[in-house]
Amino acid sequence: MINNNIRAMIGGALLMLSALATAFAAQPESMPVEHPNLKRISVQTEGSGTDVILIPGLASSREVWSELASRLQSSHHVHLIELAGFASTPAISNPDGKIIAPTADAIAEYIHTQHMKTPVIIGHSLGGEVALMLGARHPDEVGRLMIVDALPFYTLMIDPAATSKTASQQAGASRDWILAQSPEQFAAFQKTSITRLAKTEAVRPALVAAGISSDRKTIADAVYELMITDLRPELGLIKAPIEVVYAYDTLFGVPASGVEAMYRQAYALARDIHFTRIDDSFHFVMLDQPERFNSAVESFLND
Repeated sequence: MINNNIRAMIGGALLMLSALATAFAAQPESMPVEHPNLKRISVQTEGSGTDVILIPGLASSREVWSELASRLQSSHHVHLIELAGFASTPAISNPDGKIIAPTADAIAEYIHTQHMKTPVIIGHSLGGEVALMLGARHPDEVGRLMIVDALPFYTLMIDPAATSKTASQQAGASRDWILAQSPEQFAAFQKTSITRLAKTEAVRPALVAAGISSDRKTIADAVYELMITDLRPELGLIKAPIEVVYAYDTLFGVPASGVEAMYRQAYALARDIHFTRIDDSFHFVMLDQPERFNSAVESFLND
């Protein structure tokens, strides 16, 4: 049986489920797949101007960015990513079980094939880890990074002394537990988890729906990879400036200073980094505090 700590950990991973039921203000333009690696992502674009790539989190729809994209499209060329197997994008064969690292490579290839010059990358949660991988492993392809409510090693939220090796057993148990659930159990667990993920009750049904429509194996593999991947040693490879936006609410039950210390310690090896805290928000900052979040993004883009 999976213990309560692992249940809490899985709940934390499923914090990354996200979607909005609202439609884009403008009809998005779809990008045809031109290279095999790009089958790992689908992309829709809006607007024109400076390139901004938006990456959602675990089992998330690109629509989590809809309000931000509608605000940016007048002055930016917005590229809205969705990972294969998440939300409405079909899953692909994935025999090695890796999701995050190949996605980072696919986005780097997309940047190259679209002839973009150092676009801005904004990633939420698991998408934040993808963004960090892009910055570390393809440092000349990106201009600036915004990481939204994500750590370079997810399991630090469960165990501050964790390593990739010590996390592997729990990660395997989490993956197996997700796969073993019946559809009813999985849906019920997501509904319970979402109450801790989004403070705004009105957005919760759409968040659950996004997860349920995602491919279960893709979710399980991504959770495993997320929990064992420690990007802290790679942070020094990132040339681009990093802005970390993180949520805080008194309902977390810990002081704001403790949350800030966790983020600063986790990112200690980054060369150029700044932090922005957004209060009265759970994990889905862009849904719980859209005005504050969008203002933070606009300030970040205009610096």
